[in-house]
Amino acid sequence: MDFAPTVVAVVIPSWNSETLLPQCIESVRAQGVAVEWMVVDNGSADGSVAFLEREGIPHVTLPRNIGFAAAVNLGAARTEAPAVLVLNADTVLEPGSIERLATALAADPDLGGVQPRLLQIEGGSRDVDSACLYSAGQALTKDGRAVELGAGAPQSPALLRAREIFGVCGAACLLRRELFADLGGYDESFFSFYEDVDLNVRGRIAGWRFAYEPEAVVWHVGNASWQSNFEVPGAENARLVARNRIATEAKFVAAATVPRIVAVEVGALARAARRGRLRATLAGKLEGVRRLRRNLRERRRLAAAGDLERPRAWLGRT
Repeated sequence: MDFAPTVVAVVIPSWNSETLLPQCIESVRAQGVAVEWMVVDNGSADGSVAFLEREGIPHVTLPRNIGFAAAVNLGAARTEAPAVLVLNADTVLEPGSIERLATALAADPDLGGVQPRLLQIEGGSRDVDSACLYSAGQALTKDGRAVELGAGAPQSPALLRAREIFGVCGAACLLRRELFADLGGYDESFFSFYEDVDLNVRGRIAGWRFAYEPEAVVWHVGNASWQSNFEVPGAENARLVARNRIATEAKFVAAATVPRIVAVEVGALARAARRGRLRATLAGKLEGVRRLRRNLRERRRLAAAGDLERPRAWLGRT
């Protein structure tokens, strides 16, 4: 079907992103499409809110950081457009990207979301042809871990074609509002990290599909606010990923996969020890184990309403 320009909700969670927001917002303004703005400020202590007020960007100001997942959910709830473009504050869109994503989403009613070609900003350079990939879509390993396809690698022909993918990266993705309503948004217990993987898993179980549109190009720094706002950002990242990965795997993997998962998690602890992150990683895994009962209840609910085999079909397709 042909794309007819409609309003797209742009939801940006922001946390001390004063230096990042201007480029992100300007790149959205240059898209030439109607936008319903909503920036959710997660208790910033810099000049982010003052910038948004000067620019007349609709926003919600929170007294504290409630996490990426809850911030996006709040932003989506404050907007009404039929598609929600989730953007990290450290992204910059190439011209025409929103229209290309919207065209792909409109062409297939079974698509719950579409992801652009995400390129890595390195040293401030933004040369599309020479840049390395940040993500060409999410994939699952055989044990249920998520990976960003092509991450850190030069762009190759295989990763420059439009195709169906397991799921979309939360740094920049256009989501159908029906999917958001169907799933209840991101799982807010995740706070940050892996919430996009979890949304993809639950979306697949419910029967939604996801696609990659490489003609839409978005630049991404990667964890820019996170790196600047934690004393030891790598350790906090390790804790949340360890916890949230277990939560997502508990919702859909088959029992036969558990021995493989245990072996992988033991290996992860060994790697964490070598990198000086053992305490944080172990803390995250223990939190994940303590939440197993909750997530196994969620697994039963998901299985009753959908099909756990749908995301399992993507295991190992990296």
